[in-house]
Amino acid sequence: MTGIETFPLAWPVGWPRSSGAPAQAHFGRKGQGETLYAARARLQDELRMLGAAAVVISTNLPTRNDGLLYSNAREPADHGVAVYFLIKAEPRVLACDRWNRVSDNMVALAKHVEAIRGQLRWGVGSIEQAFGGYKALPAVGARVDWHVVLGVPPAASWEEIQRRRRELLEQHHPDRGGDPARAAAVNEAFSEARAARGLR
Repeated sequence: MTGIETFPLAWPVGWPRSSGAPAQAHFGRKGQGETLYAARARLQDELRMLGAAAVVISTNLPTRNDGLLYSNAREPADHGVAVYFLIKAEPRVLACDRWNRVSDNMVALAKHVEAIRGQLRWGVGSIEQAFGGYKALPAVGARVDWHVVLGVPPAASWEEIQRRRRELLEQHHPDRGGDPARAAAVNEAFSEARAARGLR
């Protein structure tokens, strides 16, 4: 599973921002914090073990043309991180802005997912219960970029876009017991991608 980064930060609808100045976390070795690369890898690993799909990590760190983060990017003024993903084909989101570094907020999200995985192992509840309050909701009248809907980088190849559309339609097509609204959103995003590439 590979995560895709999006810039700028798309903070989830209905999530309050932390009040006051962000605190300094003491994650990582000797409390010095994780590197951005290690924090991102940790978050991705936790989501992979959870069974998440179509992971999109959103921050105010600029991204390269391939959609990944620059390793030497300067810390932005807004350190928040939101991660969007699918669990059993349901869109979910987690977000954190409590800490004063993007990497620390990624680690906090990874630790949260790790705790949820523990609850599932302990038999306390189901994954649906664990993520019941983390639905990814669009803003009223908001338009989600085609690449976010498809779960590909903005600079994805046309072949990758087509492959991703096929995968999503297999999951969401009504003939296979999927959600017609989601299938329609995938097709609409594909049409927007085609227009963005100047294809007919």
